[in-house]
Amino acid sequence: MIHVCPLGHLADTVSAHGLRRVLSLVAAGTAVERPLGVEPQDHLTLHFHDIVEPLEGHDPPGADQIAEALAFAARDDGPILVHCYAGVSRSTAMAYAIACAREPHRDEAEIAETLRRLSATATPNRLIVRLADEALGRNGRMVQAIEAIGRGADCFEGAPFTLRPSR
Repeated sequence: MIHVCPLGHLADTVSAHGLRRVLSLVAAGTAVERPLGVEPQDHLTLHFHDIVEPLEGHDPPGADQIAEALAFAARDDGPILVHCYAGVSRSTAMAYAIACAREPHRDEAEIAETLRRLSATATPNRLIVRLADEALGRNGRMVQAIEAIGRGADCFEGAPFTLRPSR
């Protein structure tokens, strides 16, 4: 299972689901306190802004960071929590990427449609999706699937949700 939430719901989501692994995707300078019950080696924080093209003074997600996040998620196929500041763009993109990595034969469009059903506000960061698509050798199918679900509803922050593997 892949849990997704905004930073403001991090501790509550970890506690409510008894989670032990956390992936934090935030801009440099954003304070993220490791939740109780999560050991240091089970909490990875990556720093980059929620942008999809170069912007002066901002750090875009990079291929190395996406590879590091995917490797962290692959260390254990158990539950993981992915969060960003709002729980809308960076975290939903990475949750989608982790789902595609964990289920390599599952259709990208089906995963994207499931993501949309679970979160009306999910607007996966297109650069993260493109970098993950390249890393996973999905030949553009991840990008196409996310383009097909379109932008999510406007919001200040997304509601926590859980992306479950197919049965």
